Amino acid sequence: MSPVLQVENLEAFYGRAQVLFGLSFAVARGEVVALIGRNGAGKSTTLKAIMGMLAGTRGRVHFAGQEVTGWPSHRIARLGLGYVPEERRIFPELTVLENLEVGRQPPRDGAPQWTPQRLFELFPNLGEMRDRAGGRMSGGEQQMLTIARTLMGNPQAILLDEPSEGLAPVIVEQMGRTIAALKDEGLSVLLSEQNLQFAGALADRACVIESGQLRFEGSMAALRADRAVRAAYLGL
Repeated sequence: MSPVLQVENLEAFYGRAQVLFGLSFAVARGEVVALIGRNGAGKSTTLKAIMGMLAGTRGRVHFAGQEVTGWPSHRIARLGLGYVPEERRIFPELTVLENLEVGRQPPRDGAPQWTPQRLFELFPNLGEMRDRAGGRMSGGEQQMLTIARTLMGNPQAILLDEPSEGLAPVIVEQMGRTIAALKDEGLSVLLSEQNLQFAGALADRACVIESGQLRFEGSMAALRADRAVRAAYLGL
């Protein structure tokens, strides 16, 4: 499988402080790759750097056959890379339908095509509250809305930052089914997660990050079998 997203020697800085150190990995078409690490390991920074949201970055990022290093975030998004931030960032005064319309982009070759109706089939809860303001939704419902809004951009690949964080177990299960459905649609997913059990049920491969460095890359089965890596970098 050819990579839809490839990162080479990625470094990132906040001011003079370096937080990412030479990360290199790839995500193939239709593949789910889990970026796993403790809180503060550099997972969110990695996604932001890929998305062009940090000024202090070095290295190279290729997406959809183009080098997007140094591109502004909106240009990367228009090429077809979706980003779901941990903070959700919905528009609280807009309804569910209005939030979805904000994310709408034209259909693109090689990517699943999404409409509000298709998304309501994927997220039945949203379909029942399509006229509700985003600020009147629970945290789990807002997380679903954020993912749905990103899918309205018809992306080829999506960056998911801690989608299970702080959610009730029943919502976490639903989130897992959603990510599995996206994979079935052929969407490439880079999943940032602390929850190894959640990530392990979904991902094809794992990249373990600690202190901004890549400490392990391999199949989920290999990570489960490597007690030393899990103990040293995940505390498991």
